[in-house]
Amino acid sequence: MSESHFNLLRRIAFIGGGNMAEALISGLTRRGLPGGQIVVADPIADALHRLKAQYGIQPATDNVTAAREAQVVVLAVKPQFLRGVALQIAPHLEDGALIISIAAGIPYASLVRWMGAGRAVIRTMPNRPAFNGCGATALYAPAAVGVEHRALAQAIMNAVGSTVWVPHESQLDTVTALSGSGPAYFFLLMEALEAAAHARGLPADVAHELTLQTALGAAQMARQGCEPLARLREQVTSKGGTTAAALAVFDAAGLRDIVAAALTAADERSAELAAQFAAP
Repeated sequence: MSESHFNLLRRIAFIGGGNMAEALISGLTRRGLPGGQIVVADPIADALHRLKAQYGIQPATDNVTAAREAQVVVLAVKPQFLRGVALQIAPHLEDGALIISIAAGIPYASLVRWMGAGRAVIRTMPNRPAFNGCGATALYAPAAVGVEHRALAQAIMNAVGSTVWVPHESQLDTVTALSGSGPAYFFLLMEALEAAAHARGLPADVAHELTLQTALGAAQMARQGCEPLARLREQVTSKGGTTAAALAVFDAAGLRDIVAAALTAADERSAELAAQFAAP
């Protein structure tokens, strides 16, 4: 985050102090935001005590106290509780306050209806690697949300990894299917690789270490290079070699079709849950 963004963050409030809120608080304080400028409301007193001890945040006794006078309010509660929380704090927000929702599935129209027309509201979809500072977050807001609010929201989410904007809210369902659920897909592949290597005689610890480092190395190659993924794959696939033999098995099993079907299933389920959460 830039110094100008810090100047705007005289007070940022988190409604909810769970895992994703803590990931953001950790990222923001690592970037230099004083913990004293972060206010957190959570019904679990022990969680507030721990956040205060670890990050120096200000614990709030209730949601309204946390949100009052905050320039940014991060809605970090479970989707089924968001409507009640939003209606509770909406009358007490400062004019011009930025509201960031990290609650999966709650549509923009519902957020605006609960928070009040004219509010600067931004939806975000972070993923679990945010806990380790290497998350992927997609953001959405309509054109009416100004550049400054967009920049501030992106800077906050950049504290836990990389960020992208999607032009259409419906695309957040695909984001959920890709980056939200995606870590589990890679864990499944890594789990399968490790088990197969162990079954072929490698010691379990050796198979585990090689699996993790190979996944990390492949991701770093893709991140640091400018080559398309297909080109990187071709570069490590010698004609008639071992990699080609393995990839042929994947192709014969229809791996690409399986992945496409899996993303479609997750995308459709995300849309179903969004409709459920938005219902009165």
